[in-house]
Amino acid sequence: MSLVIYIAVMAGVTYLIRMIPFAAFRKQIKSEFFRSFLYYVPYAVLTAMTVPAIFYSTGSILTAAVGTAVAVILAYLDMPLIAVALAASAAALAAGFFI
Repeated sequence: MSLVIYIAVMAGVTYLIRMIPFAAFRKQIKSEFFRSFLYYVPYAVLTAMTVPAIFYSTGSILTAAVGTAVAVILAYLDMPLIAVALAASAAALAAGFFI
């Protein structure tokens, strides 16, 4: 029974988070500052969730930094996502062997 209550509360909170902006902002937002602020919110939230996970995923911040550096360099060179992910993982693994 408690599992059903937990799921109902999570569903309610999720619904409210998505419904409140639609109810609060019925007209188009005209402020350029506020529009640009809202444009970057998804990127900021994704970064805030991803970066800590990157640096604590390997158990060593140094190996995670090596993998991240490889990923950033390959992404800058416009490599495909699968190549970036595999190379970063391999670099972190290799760094773990030597560090």
